[in-house]
Order: sequence, then structure tokens, then C-alpha cells
Amino acid sequence: MMLLSQIRRPEGGVGVVARDGSEAALVKDAASVRDLALEALASGRSLAETVAAHGLGEAVDLVAVAGEGRLLAPIHHPDPAHLHLTGTGLTHLGSASTRSAMHAKASADDATDSMKMFRMGLEDGKPASLPGVQPEWFYKGNGVHVVAPGAALVSPAFALDGGEEPEIVGIYVIGPDGTPARVGWAVANEFSDHVTERINYLYLAHSKLRPASFGPEILVGEPPADIRGASRIKRGGQVIWEKPFLSGEANMSHSFANLEHHHFKYGIFRQPGDVHVHMFGTATLSFADGIKPEPGDVFEIEVPAFGLALRNPLAVDADQGVATVRQL
Repeated sequence: MMLLSQIRRPEGGVGVVARDGSEAALVKDAASVRDLALEALASGRSLAETVAAHGLGEAVDLVAVAGEGRLLAPIHHPDPAHLHLTGTGLTHLGSASTRSAMHAKASADDATDSMKMFRMGLEDGKPASLPGVQPEWFYKGNGVHVVAPGAALVSPAFALDGGEEPEIVGIYVIGPDGTPARVGWAVANEFSDHVTERINYLYLAHSKLRPASFGPEILVGEPPADIRGASRIKRGGQVIWEKPFLSGEANMSHSFANLEHHHFKYGIFRQPGDVHVHMFGTATLSFADGIKPEPGDVFEIEVPAFGLALRNPLAVDADQGVATVRQL
């Protein structure tokens, strides 16, 4: 399968890189992955056929590019407000037990609601015909919150925690007629504040308004049904926590198609030209094992089928004080 990524050219500007196996090269005359996707829609060709029509040019060493800090998010929109970061939770087998562990000190009602939502997914998350049951859904931000692979995930000063969530994301461009088109799939770190969420599950919306990173590469085509990788945290170059990361429909209580339907059924998410990065959930959290990440720790999420590992250090923002509003 083809992998696509975006890099910062040494002379400036964006370069689109296509990779098949170990061979990676710049796509000729490609300004961005979004532009290639829109061109594919306009021409009626697949994304892979569109890349082939452009042809490949200069070879690229993506490992060296990563070491130079030139990896970019694998898709962007020229107006960040038109890139939407969203996601769904309680979608994976085992995610209910992880949520329960997170909320061990919360009320019994919280655990009951989480388990009820999870069981609804088990019963009707993979329907023979759409639609199935609605998943838990959350808004994470827009393109302003997108962090490039290798760059720091910055936790606000008021946050109580900054922890990783290894996930698979679907990446979409909305066509001129309002039809969503899937560009591909990528690994993501859906960075969240789990301590705030644990206080009360109604704080979930607050806990999710954080930056996120995804990529470095987009897998074009159908993803494996059984996606296997690893999530780890390194401190001072040493691994302090590591667990297997499982995703894909074989490990989920919802089908991707059902989750996509319940996102794109809203007209606001079918605006021509917009980009969507939708996160499909996880059952693997260091927080559930009592780990507290510290500034300088590096989150590493690796799934071989999706290309290069996603690595991001943790940082904490300076205190911005009280948000005040000026009367006009």
C-alpha cells in the first residue's frame, strides 16, 4: 500500500512524499496532500492513480528528514479553521475497563453510564446495514491544535494532566458536492487531560480541548482488520512504560463505517473543501496504569503497517492567567 506524508523542503515550502516499501520520493508538482485529494475527486481517479499521474521525483530519506525536524502533519488546510479534529470513545474491546480504571474514584453513576454506552456499541456498533447505534463523540479542536510529528504536545498551565491516547484516525476531504472522501488512515496521539476527566465524566469536553498529533504518514487504501503496534513513554531516553496497542475492526465494538456515518450525518461536517481528522478511540492508556508524564517525556506510538513511528515530547505552557473579556 502507498504511504503519503508532507515535509518541509530545505528551501522552504511543502513537499509531498509518496512511499512504497522502503522507497520514498517527492511527488512531482504536488503542493499538498489536500490538493492531490481534491484533484483525484475532480478527475474521478483514485488517489494512488493521481499520484502515479504526477510521477515521482527526488528520493527522500524520511528518517533523516525526521531527525532534521522537517516532518509536517501529513495533511493540512490553508485556513486552519477549516480542519476539524474530532473523535469517538468507548469504541474498542477493553475500552470500558480502561475507562472504569480511570474513573475508579468517580461516582457509580459515571461507571454505569460508560458501561451502558460500551454495551450499546457491542450490541449494535457493527450493524448489517447502517446506521447502527451512536458512539460517544467529542470535539477536539481545529487546525490550530494540530502538532507536527516530532514537535511538542503542549499542555496548558491550568491542565491537571497531559497524557497520551494512541489511536487510528481517518483523514477526509469534503468534495464540491458535500460528499466526504477518505484520504486514508494514520496513527495519532489524541493528547488529553485524564485527571480532569476523572473528576467527573461531564468534564470530558474540557479534557479533550488539547493539541493532537498524527502521522507522520497516511496509509492510502483499506486498513488491516487487526492493527497491532505499541505505545510507549520514554524519559531520559529510557522506556518507563510500554503496552501493546490494538485497533482495527477486529478489536473494536463499532465498525469504521458506523463511526463515519455518525460524524458525517451532520451537515456542518460536509462543507466543501474542509478537512476532517477523526479519531477512532483506544483501550490503551498509561494513565490507567498510574503513570504521570513529565515535561520532556517522549510519547512514541508505533504501528509498522502505518510507516514511521509518531514521536512527540511533552511540554507545559506558561500560565496565561485569567481569561478576560473586553467590553466594546
